[in-house]
Amino acid sequence: MLSTKMEQALNDQLAAENYSAHLYLAITAYFRSIDLSGFANWMQVQYQEEISHSLKFFDYIDDRDGKMQVQAVEAPPSEWASPLEAYEASYAHEKTISENINDLVTLALAENDHSTNNFLQWFVAEQVEEVSSVKGILQKLKFAQNSPTSILMLDQELAKRTFVAPAA
Repeated sequence: MLSTKMEQALNDQLAAENYSAHLYLAITAYFRSIDLSGFANWMQVQYQEEISHSLKFFDYIDDRDGKMQVQAVEAPPSEWASPLEAYEASYAHEKTISENINDLVTLALAENDHSTNNFLQWFVAEQVEEVSSVKGILQKLKFAQNSPTSILMLDQELAKRTFVAPAA
């Protein structure tokens, strides 16, 4: 059984994951609007991943006899000045989500909630991957900033990404 404090913190993270999904869908729309379909594909796969993360929190709260709360999701931005700016926003967001997950682990340890700590370890590892992946693309965009050819090559590379649902 979850403590009241842990249940609320997990529901808040559920809301944060839903916001993440909305953010990535908005960035997908931005990239589609400027005809960078590979970038749009990468962000749409990211959207799908965030939805799956949200469902993992939703199911975990339920599995622990908690009450799931579907909270309102704030509208994300819808415009960015450039692909670089969109990835800078993504990078900053992933760092924030990583901090949130770390705070949840700290709370789980403080409450001696080993089950939740165990559950959260998947997210700790996932966030390392998420931040690293976005940072890598951000670095490529910084190198390619003034080269339309390089951006088009990166667009082709990003088009290859596919969604793979996380293991249960």
